[in-house]
Amino acid sequence: MEDSNTETDETSPPASEVFDITIVGGGPVGLFGAFYAGMRQMKTKILESLPELGGQLAALYPEKYIFDMPGFPRVLAQDLAVEMAKQGTRFAPKVCCSEKVLQLQRQPEDETWRLITNRAEHVTRTVVLTLGGGAFAPKRLDTPGVTELEGRGVYYFVRDIAQFAGKRLLIVGGGDSALDWAMHLEPVAKSISLIHRRDVFRAHEESVDWLLNRSRVDVRLWHELRRVEGNGHLERAVVMHNQTREEAVLEVDGVLLHIGFSMDIGPARDWGVEMEGSSILVNHMMETNLPGVYAAGDVAQFEGKIKLIATGVGEVCTAVNYAKHRIDPHSKVFPGHSTNMDL
Repeated sequence: MEDSNTETDETSPPASEVFDITIVGGGPVGLFGAFYAGMRQMKTKILESLPELGGQLAALYPEKYIFDMPGFPRVLAQDLAVEMAKQGTRFAPKVCCSEKVLQLQRQPEDETWRLITNRAEHVTRTVVLTLGGGAFAPKRLDTPGVTELEGRGVYYFVRDIAQFAGKRLLIVGGGDSALDWAMHLEPVAKSISLIHRRDVFRAHEESVDWLLNRSRVDVRLWHELRRVEGNGHLERAVVMHNQTREEAVLEVDGVLLHIGFSMDIGPARDWGVEMEGSSILVNHMMETNLPGVYAAGDVAQFEGKIKLIATGVGEVCTAVNYAKHRIDPHSKVFPGHSTNMDL
């Protein structure tokens, strides 16, 4: 989506530039929040640190299938991002991409919030933080050869499935990401081996059942990556059984490392929101300890929290409705169902 940033040197934007609600984060939860804010006829702005809307769906795993989104038996992440961006911008919110929020400042004189980014300043009556898990970085291996061959046969992300067509692949990991990619790549790869350092997987039961009982993947439990080798490009991987210490050489064209991610919500730690670890604590209205500042999606934390896109979009609806009621106490928190509205 086209970058609609406009830079300004004004320290105090005119009243016409004060928005009802500003959503920080243009991923699926933030986009649905913008859509719902539009339905509530709120003047809406989206601030997204990446160059395009869609969040991790578009940036990290565009060609990964998603199976747990209502209405889609399965959908490519990039396709879901496109459709959610269309929905999220239906009511023409102001979209500012490539803007990372650095500071969040309360303006007590008019009870607004000023968001200072790397490019501009924005004033808003309410804020919804849909930061996801923050900035993601893959956990990296210091295994010999990995750093030298990264991008030349060794990968932490898959952005183009076609590059692995007809290839011999080794997947390292035992979580959802590792098993998902084994499932997605099995139809196109020549062969797939998967090693996991334990015999217990951190993945959905259905995925584990597929891997062990219905796939053609060569699964090697209790195995770890010992080293990778190649002359300018990956040629082989040496794996080791971590109980017997026996090594095996696998001739492979690609190694996919899916051993987890580290997350950092960055400057948000200094905004004054009450946190628990890397999560922002919210109440039943999805409101933080700061008045008029809400959080939804993976970044929000409350008792019984489950981190799914499906639950996140529900949370952001709650946040938007209470934000609407905050700036207009005469409005109902629950406006009725969309089927009763003229859209």
